[in-house]
Amino acid sequence: MAVKEGVIKYTIQHTPAAPMAATELSELNAWRKILVLLKLIGQDPARYAGYGFGNISRRVAPWDAAPEERHFVITGTQTGDIADLQPEDFTVVVASQSQKNTIVSEGPAYPSSESLTHGIIYDMDDSVRWVMHAHSPEIWRHAQALGIPVTDATVAYGSPEMANEVVRLFAETDVASQHIFAMGGHEDGIVTFGQTAEEAGSVMLFALANAMARN
Repeated sequence: MAVKEGVIKYTIQHTPAAPMAATELSELNAWRKILVLLKLIGQDPARYAGYGFGNISRRVAPWDAAPEERHFVITGTQTGDIADLQPEDFTVVVASQSQKNTIVSEGPAYPSSESLTHGIIYDMDDSVRWVMHAHSPEIWRHAQALGIPVTDATVAYGSPEMANEVVRLFAETDVASQHIFAMGGHEDGIVTFGQTAEEAGSVMLFALANAMARN
C-alpha cells in the first residue's frame, strides 16, 4: 500500500509558541498563493488520497547558524486545503537533524512532513534562502527529458534516505546550479530553491512551461 501523502515520518520536538508577525510572512504567503493558483500546492479529493500537498519555506535569522541548526519558517503540515494562510499556519524549524530523523520546531503549527528535505537543502548551501516543494505531474513526467536531476525512485519523501539523496545530487549532478530536482519516489514531487523567492519561483515556472510544451 502506498504511503499517504503528507504523513509526518520524522521524530518531532515541538514547542508551542506565538506566530510570526504577518508582515514577516507576506512574501512567503504571496508566493504560496501563486503556487496554489497554479495547483502546485493544494488539496484535491482526486489527488493523493485527498491529502494536502506542497509546501514552501524561507530561511530566517540567525544567519551564522551551523548546518542542522539553520532556522527556517515553513508552512504547517496539512495546510494545503487553506487558500490563504494565516500566521498561525506557519512554524519555525530551529533544528533539522536528518540522520537522527528529528525536527525541532517552535510555533503555533506542526511543520510540513517534508521539513527534513528543506533542512538538508539549507545545509548544503548557506546562500539558499528559499525552498519550494510543489506537485507537478507535468514536470515530474518530463524530468529526465528536461535534464532535471532526479532522486532514486526507491526513496520515499520525508525520510533520512531522501535527505541522503539530496546530498548525493549535490555531489554527483549540477543540481546546485539548476536549483531544481524531481523526487523519483514521490509522485509528482518537484523541489526548487534559490537565494531569493524570485529565483526559486522562476525556476519552477520555467520548468512547468517547458514541461507543458512537451505535452
